[in-house]
Amino acid sequence: MNFFDSSANINEDTQFVIFGIPWDYLTSIDLPNSSIAPKRIRDVTNDIGWTSELGWPITKFKIADVGNIPIEKANIEKNLNTIKKFIKNLYQKNEKIVPVMIGGDHFCSYPVIKIVGDLFNKKKELGVLMFDAHLDFYQEWDKGVYSHATISHRVYDLEYMNNTNLLIVGVRDIDIPELEITESENIKYLSAYQLIDGLDNYIEKIISFFKTSGIKSLYISIDIDSLDPSIAPGTGFAMPGGFTYRELWKILKDISKNFDIIGFDLVEVAPNLDLENKITCNLAAKLIIEFISFIANKNKL
Repeated sequence: MNFFDSSANINEDTQFVIFGIPWDYLTSIDLPNSSIAPKRIRDVTNDIGWTSELGWPITKFKIADVGNIPIEKANIEKNLNTIKKFIKNLYQKNEKIVPVMIGGDHFCSYPVIKIVGDLFNKKKELGVLMFDAHLDFYQEWDKGVYSHATISHRVYDLEYMNNTNLLIVGVRDIDIPELEITESENIKYLSAYQLIDGLDNYIEKIISFFKTSGIKSLYISIDIDSLDPSIAPGTGFAMPGGFTYRELWKILKDISKNFDIIGFDLVEVAPNLDLENKITCNLAAKLIIEFISFIANKNKL
């Protein structure tokens, strides 16, 4: 099934292109199986209502679901090249699309961010906002420099990225080596506990960070573990103290009003660890379609 039974074809009026990357080879533990998440998240849309929370019919959104990128689990370099070619082909069909990736582990975000960023003309106006319980800023982990534990560092290493256009929020589980690297590079992040000062204040910190840097366009990466595991238990690293659904919903809504969203992803859902009622997959599907609705109706927010 396609995401909310959307078209598989990219047309001139297509705004959002959904695709999956069913790859979790670069996760650091064997417990989760996020490679099946793109299918499972699509599947639950068959049982979700067809309007956004603000009352917009989902059928009005110009969405194409082009399926999954073919992956060879252990062939990292081939997969990176395949992902690059796949996304380039999407833009060749319609250069105005907003790519929406469903992972897979968080490393899947790196090649997507890289190609979207490489093809974006106004790089000085580009920022990356990552929602994550972790910094994921190791230089290397397990199999090398490519890992879901190094994703933020690999993004930071891109020539057009720096400590003024990369922000990680929702953080609440930091290892000492990561902390040392982020401090030495002056990487900015917002801890989850700062929500106790109020959601509006938290949102203002995010908006101010990017606007101070002259950022007008954002790519957003959402690790499902940025949400509290009481509402998103289906993930490999369930850390207490995360966002509620409503908090993240409000953050995405306000970010959409203030910036042009040029792409986003949602990763690290592990359906094999989810409850029988599929709450984590439902939550993921809802976040994706609500975020799409905010972007599509930016001028009405």
